Amino acid sequence: MTDLGDRLDELRERGLHRRLKLVSGPQGPRVLLDGRPVLLLCSNNYLGLAGHPRVREAAAEAAMRWGVGAGASRLISGNMKLHRRLEERLAAFKGHEASLLFGSGYLANSGAIAALARNGEVVFSDQLNHASIIDGCRLSRAETFAYRHCDLDHLEWGLRKAQGRGSLIVTDGVFSMDGDVAPIEDLVGLSRRYDCRLMVDEAHATGAIGPGGRGSVAAAGLCGEVDGVIGTLGKALGSYGAYVCASSELVDYLINVARPFIFSTAPPPPTVAAAIAALELLESNPHRVERLQSNARTMRDALLTEGLPLGPSETQIVPVMVGDPEATVQLSERALERGIFAQGIRPPTVPEGTSRLRLATMATHRGAELVRAAKVLGDAARETGVLSGPAPDPLEEWDEDQWIEPERREPVPQLEEAA
Repeated sequence: MTDLGDRLDELRERGLHRRLKLVSGPQGPRVLLDGRPVLLLCSNNYLGLAGHPRVREAAAEAAMRWGVGAGASRLISGNMKLHRRLEERLAAFKGHEASLLFGSGYLANSGAIAALARNGEVVFSDQLNHASIIDGCRLSRAETFAYRHCDLDHLEWGLRKAQGRGSLIVTDGVFSMDGDVAPIEDLVGLSRRYDCRLMVDEAHATGAIGPGGRGSVAAAGLCGEVDGVIGTLGKALGSYGAYVCASSELVDYLINVARPFIFSTAPPPPTVAAAIAALELLESNPHRVERLQSNARTMRDALLTEGLPLGPSETQIVPVMVGDPEATVQLSERALERGIFAQGIRPPTVPEGTSRLRLATMATHRGAELVRAAKVLGDAARETGVLSGPAPDPLEEWDEDQWIEPERREPVPQLEEAA
């Protein structure tokens, strides 16, 4: 049996050892990290709703009214009217007949893929899909064909080779580490041509792109045209949990065979109520999505001005490519010393040789602080040897008030019993 200390030492030698950092207080664009104030550039709280008063109060009211836990799985006694209400709202928002809640995005992906693909069939998965998709493919016991990232020719070659055994194409809508968007329209065409289901993980797309923040499928004008849309409640919606939107028949099937759904306690009422409130805020205030996209453009432009090498991002996820894991950690730590929390991402989260800072903008960031953060990162990259050459000319001053407006304290919706 291998000694665990030896394994940890090996991780340290390879520059891949990780440790937890402690955030104090509510999640927002600025937080206390290990007791120090920092600008947060690595949160998935894209719309800033995790700390919104209306969302927090909805969760608190639900805890007082329904308790903090569901008490059982939904097939036993944990199925509550709040669950049904949120599922109905999510299905309508995404343009599907029905939806089903799961405890997390990881459980939703692993459960849905394992349920839909069976032994003897083939699942087609983008090489840069999230780990939960990869593990769902493994659990399915189907053969997995990992096609090159967004390479439609490679995918079609695999579909032809499968000779009718293709069961499922699965892709991220917005890729979590690169920030680029899957070619949804072309994937729909291939799935129809080869009689294969298509499932899209919208975890980083919901609330970020598409009409009203409805995601990558809506951005392609194809709401309701894919077989399954998976999403999370814990990113742009600021709560916790996940869902699958699909036809009523597919949802009924998942209720009966998806093991993470069957054998998990139902999502707790406070997180469900918080997600309902967040979804209402998203639908009633689409300017949040526009602000997020504007901040992402500001961040990308400022980083490019500094000469930093960026990945192919077109969304709120902006990767600064470094390559070497140890250099990535050094750059992250140097930026943190100056009040910028930009997390370094290393293998196995990303492929070897592609370590990076994964920056994530929020709708609640100010344009000026993003420009200043890019300057800090550029200086840190030059000091650590990631970049060479002089710093660029300083940018003109930004008007802070132009980039953020005070949050309105909106009334908390009453969580009546569902009809």
